[in-house]
Amino acid sequence: MKFEALKNSSGLARVGRVTLANGLSFKTPAFMPVATQASVKALGVDDLKAAHVRMLLSNTYHLVLRPGLAVIQRAGGLHRFMNWDGGILTDSGGFQVMSLNHLVRLSEEGASFRSHIDGQLWKFTPESVIEAQMILGSDAVTCLDVCSAYPVAADESRQALEMTLRWSERAKKRFDGFQAQGQGEDVMLFGIVQGGFDEVLRREAVQRMAGMGFEAFALGGLSVGEPKELTWAMTETICRFLQESSAPRYLMGVGDPLDFWEACRRGVDLMDCVLPTRNARNGQALTSLGKLYVKNRDFRDDNGPLDPECPCLTCRSHSRAYLAHLYHAGELLLYRLLSLHNIAFMIRLAEKIQQAIEADRLDAAFNEFRRNYANKALSL
Repeated sequence: MKFEALKNSSGLARVGRVTLANGLSFKTPAFMPVATQASVKALGVDDLKAAHVRMLLSNTYHLVLRPGLAVIQRAGGLHRFMNWDGGILTDSGGFQVMSLNHLVRLSEEGASFRSHIDGQLWKFTPESVIEAQMILGSDAVTCLDVCSAYPVAADESRQALEMTLRWSERAKKRFDGFQAQGQGEDVMLFGIVQGGFDEVLRREAVQRMAGMGFEAFALGGLSVGEPKELTWAMTETICRFLQESSAPRYLMGVGDPLDFWEACRRGVDLMDCVLPTRNARNGQALTSLGKLYVKNRDFRDDNGPLDPECPCLTCRSHSRAYLAHLYHAGELLLYRLLSLHNIAFMIRLAEKIQQAIEADRLDAAFNEFRRNYANKALSL
């Protein structure tokens, strides 16, 4: 996987290009649907291709626990296991370590934890997480990190950063070892920038990781419960520290449409989030008219498309009335149709942002989108 910055505009915002080892390329900013357990919930590979998805996020923690690395290795790697020829970025599992902290013990060696599935004892080290992702055959891999929740005390942020940096150095060494042996030469390693909500620590994290030789950076420890204004202030701060670098910038766990715009305006290249499919399972559609809820009574006799501006299969083939019927009847088909639409919406949104950056009208395009999206939402 390679990254090239193509066009800068409106401050930190930029268009880039990702090229995968198989020759597939796509522009950024880009949204990556989440295939946590080698599957985007309710959607098949054909659905993803129809929505023009180019890259997915999968999770090392979940795949190591189930089905296990041996199963995926025998299948020929994660791409073949999923029958997916697009890109795959794997998360190291650091966020899961934080979210399951009642089952986890951290030490200098790594993270020891009990499986949330069966209680089995596991240990992740910086080296073993890299080894696992190389077995998976990901296009882009991430380091094991210590992710702090919000709020976090200054001394805790410092301790988490120092451990993350020590782990990152070990992970980088193991990754370089693979490449020295001719393995994973086309794989991109993302270092995860931690440091809580302290600008000094974040700057230090960027500088020290760059000194280790990292050429791609993930913005970790954000969207963990903090106020939105703090999320964007810290995102902008980190991207400014990276401004002189051509390295890709990946913001983890952000996928609300307005948040997607905010992140792109601050220079983020890649994002992922479960929101489009999770909200679909709750009957919510992301549309050019705002967030629509198919349980709305007004939709029961509405034979118009879900989103008149959307060319996806759901909007071409099914009415709001039919989707409302599926919701109230408890039919599983609704999950697929709304998930497909929401993912297609996010992919097209990324394309609109790319076009706005290329035309040097990002701020105007954002204001137009926000005005329509915020003022025309129909919900109960």
